[in-house]
Amino acid sequence: MNRRLKALVVMVSMCLAALLLVGAALDQATPSEGVYKHLGVYTEVLHRIKSDYVEEPDLKSVTLGAINGLLQSIDPFGSYLNADQYREYVKQKDAFQGDVGLVLSWKYGYLGVVDAVPGSAADKAGLSTGDMLETIRGIATRDMPLAYAEMLLRGKPGTTVEVSLLSLSRQAPRKIALTRSVIEYPAVGHNMLPGEIGYIEASSLVTGKAQEVAAAVKGLENQGAKRLVLDLRHCATGAPEEGIAVANLFLEKGLITYLQGQRVSRQDFTADPAKTVSRLPLAVLANRGTAGGAEVAAAALLENKRAEVIGEPTYGNAALRKPVAMDDGGAIILAVAKYHSPGGKAIQDARVMPSVQVIETEPAAETEEEPGPPEPRPGVRPEDDKTLQKAIEVLTKGKAAAEPAAAPPEPARPEPRRLMTPLGEPKGPKR
Repeated sequence: MNRRLKALVVMVSMCLAALLLVGAALDQATPSEGVYKHLGVYTEVLHRIKSDYVEEPDLKSVTLGAINGLLQSIDPFGSYLNADQYREYVKQKDAFQGDVGLVLSWKYGYLGVVDAVPGSAADKAGLSTGDMLETIRGIATRDMPLAYAEMLLRGKPGTTVEVSLLSLSRQAPRKIALTRSVIEYPAVGHNMLPGEIGYIEASSLVTGKAQEVAAAVKGLENQGAKRLVLDLRHCATGAPEEGIAVANLFLEKGLITYLQGQRVSRQDFTADPAKTVSRLPLAVLANRGTAGGAEVAAAALLENKRAEVIGEPTYGNAALRKPVAMDDGGAIILAVAKYHSPGGKAIQDARVMPSVQVIETEPAAETEEEPGPPEPRPGVRPEDDKTLQKAIEVLTKGKAAAEPAAAPPEPARPEPRRLMTPLGEPKGPKR
């Protein structure tokens, strides 16, 4: 299937998704009629492609692309696996312990990188938020189910997998060989900063990290910390439940989040005062690589007015997903419920917007014809980290003092002198 047909399929899929969503809202009284009407449109489009397109299409590929396009338009982390792919997915899901450390989602029709696990092969190769995978093992990722792509990246530790990367920092795509390994998530880091400020860095919120954050907080308070910074930048792994536990470390009361879906009844998660470990003033750092449980924690602390969130809008991924078996032996993996902020915003849709925005510097694009090998994400000294410095300013001086002063109004410009003719009309320039 050529590029034009693929583009057509994606466009049709997105249109179908929009029609289904609008139809669901407009046809609540007669939902079956609304769905059948939209399916009729889709069937007619397929018929027109088969009968009028310039060449005979592979309808199996067309259908697969359309289904994945539909899923991508409503859930960038969703997947459709046909019967063969799903059997392989189930068989290999827990078979291999080796991985390259990438967190992926669909973006602009490509597999986009949410972030790379610190210390993983992907991180060492310099992959980061916003990069896109063009191929995996020589297979184009266009129309590739997300779950299948993740399966292709896994394998025995020590083996390699080649990917073709489209990067924000380089104009031309490049191929990279990544060595699989057992992923080890970094421990929660902490240290004291000047001004009696305790700094905590959590680059993952997998199970057990909330306990590490609690231990770090207690250790910093014992060292004399009077304020805290919780750094959740590039924290893209971990379940929402762990984010709830992290938020509860700093909240004595209030709603942390709630989970709700079309067939999932609302479930509230409220703070338990017995689990609170600190009442010190708090600032949270976030960026576009903050996802999942870290977003749940950031949203809860912000909307309960427990902390300011400094940095960039987060990625948008906090949902309960599960595979739903199909009659043909395949399955769709999609969100069946979403986690919401205390104010009622679906985090996957609205993301977490910082209360104090600081834009991190984008990498400059390479202009060389033959770019050198990728470099790992460099470390930044605290004094050069403008997001951290802004958080310190917010903690010590307050949000209002830390925000940039509004630019003074421009002085009023004098009206141009207008020459009038005897008849009172403006006298224009000579032509």
